[in-house]
Amino acid sequence: MTVLDSSIDYADLAHILVVDDDDRIRSLVARYLNDHGFMAMSATDAMQAEKMLRFSDFDALVVDIMMPGKTGLEWTKELRAYSDIPVLLLTALGEVDDKVTGLDAGADDYLAKPFEPKELVARLNAMLRRKPAQKTASTHYKIGEWSFDSELGVMESAAGNVKLTEVESRLLKVLAQRSGEILSREALAKLCQFDDAGERTIDVQVTRLRRKIETDTKNPKLLVTVRGKGYLLRDGGPA
Repeated sequence: MTVLDSSIDYADLAHILVVDDDDRIRSLVARYLNDHGFMAMSATDAMQAEKMLRFSDFDALVVDIMMPGKTGLEWTKELRAYSDIPVLLLTALGEVDDKVTGLDAGADDYLAKPFEPKELVARLNAMLRRKPAQKTASTHYKIGEWSFDSELGVMESAAGNVKLTEVESRLLKVLAQRSGEILSREALAKLCQFDDAGERTIDVQVTRLRRKIETDTKNPKLLVTVRGKGYLLRDGGPA
């Protein structure tokens, strides 16, 4: 059990998720990071890590490449479809081609085992310095002729107001934040933090949203389907 020091403000520490199927390495890395200015948690594989990302905010990930099930490379590539969280890959392989493969998958840095823990700390600090400061999230969006208040879940136009459900509002906010970008059903489900039936939920909610914001649901102009790729919100963005 982790004992927290009441004299430390853990909210100010960078939160790191260590993902490695090797119990010994995972434990040692997390413990070292906790002792050197970070707040570290751990996961045994990509599946467990994905669940933790749904409910906790992390500033960076330390991910082992050679994991059973979904490898670190595969997971990093999937992660990049919906998140820009910094990723440092760990592997026993040290060849140049392996490093290039990791970076091509979307990793920010790469460290070959065995490594000095202090080098890991230095690389994490460097990645976090490069991470752009997060802007305060907008709660008001302009979508075509609509004005969308994501906190109240209300769409306003000259014709009147429309109330959205909590799920519809969450989906529309994600789309509005990435207006003009094609988002797959899988990416939308993860960004909206829907359950395991998320991709099916996306289709249902898109249909419902269109009934509320489109003039002609059979020929949508704002929330369109890009065949084989996903959905795209046109003419939208922060107000």
